[in-house]
Amino acid sequence: MRSISELKTKQIVSNIRKIREFRNYTQDYLAAKLQISQNAYSKIELGYSSVTLNRLIEITEILEVELADLISPNGEEIIMLKLSTKC
Repeated sequence: MRSISELKTKQIVSNIRKIREFRNYTQDYLAAKLQISQNAYSKIELGYSSVTLNRLIEITEILEVELADLISPNGEEIIMLKLSTKC
């Protein structure tokens, strides 16, 4: 059975990927903005790499979402509402 932290991590990285795709950003684009390789960014989205709080905040700034929304268990619903009102 997976630990709670693993499940929360999976939800957060899933939210990151979904927002990135909604904004039509590529992994290359986010990697360049974060000044890391595309491979390193891919590992973040796959949950293979640990992410510092500072890096997570950088990602939220690039994706133009709030950190609280990104880490929320209902983050996908909240994010879609916020993104649809910005368009």
